[in-house]
Amino acid sequence: MAQYKTILCEAEDAFVEKRSRFIGYAKPVTTEEEALAFIAEKKSKHWDASHNVYAYIIRGGIMRYSDDGEPQGTAGIPVLDVLQKSGVTDLVVVATRYFGGILLGGGGLVRAYSHTASIALQAAGIITMRECLMMELSCDYGQYGRVASLVPECGGVTDDTVFEEKVTVKFHMDPDLLGGFNKKLADATNGQVTAEETGRRYFEFDE
Repeated sequence: MAQYKTILCEAEDAFVEKRSRFIGYAKPVTTEEEALAFIAEKKSKHWDASHNVYAYIIRGGIMRYSDDGEPQGTAGIPVLDVLQKSGVTDLVVVATRYFGGILLGGGGLVRAYSHTASIALQAAGIITMRECLMMELSCDYGQYGRVASLVPECGGVTDDTVFEEKVTVKFHMDPDLLGGFNKKLADATNGQVTAEETGRRYFEFDE
């Protein structure tokens, strides 16, 4: 089954470490252009910050990070490492720091930026996206009640129902469940109604 983990929504969180204020921003993105635009937006907003560190991962093998002036390996890589260990993709994280006058040292910076990324992810919420079949079927009004109930019974989700001369039901379903659904549909309608695949899309699934 094709699936991946990403974040639910744009979010932020912050904390203070030895007077330095760290703000973590996370946003779901699907292209590098979207990631770069988000980074530019935060850099513009926090133009007076000491550092605007970032990391992003996008499906297709795109992975970038920046220390933005912090000692090499103490900022961007720790943020990226948190994303990789969480198994998420299609997102960007910006970790903004306002220096508070007390040096954190290399290890302290790694811990602080790792924590910034972690709280940003936690605020955004990690979700699983699975590739589903987009399905469509048409049936008579007399068959509709039973057919419509079969979709959720077999693990599908109804997306739209159109009532015209016949009833058209549009739904999506895990590919692994289609065989069982088709069998029950054939049994319930004496083989008169069949479902057709119209495409594939990724949908959020609860773990």
